[in-house]
Amino acid sequence: MQAYAGFFRRLMASVIDIYIIILLLEFIQFISGVRGGTLFNIVIILFSWNYFAYQDSSVSQGTVGKQAMNIVIVDLNGNRISFVCATKRFLVKILASLPFFGGFLPIFFNEKKQGIHDKIAKTLVIVRED
Repeated sequence: MQAYAGFFRRLMASVIDIYIIILLLEFIQFISGVRGGTLFNIVIILFSWNYFAYQDSSVSQGTVGKQAMNIVIVDLNGNRISFVCATKRFLVKILASLPFFGGFLPIFFNEKKQGIHDKIAKTLVIVRED
């Protein structure tokens, strides 16, 4: 039986990913000299979307943070997710975080430890078997 990744393991993966994104965006700000504004906000959204969607749908099946925490994202059949599915998951994750991160609370209460974004994208976050 596959072990589902719990809230705190997933939270630590997110902290690692956010730290990486912040460092890379700071580097982009340093190189470009741009310090905010609409254009930079668009860059943040596009960069974050690419970071999560490309890595979650890649052969590694997860971002750097997920890899560090030894977890992967799969579809309900245990297969690698598509880029479209990863994009859907990313967009719904943003919405799930809006009302005080309420969309993540189901992770504590359901058997497969799925957040709202996992349910809608039809994905699971599991501990990688080595």
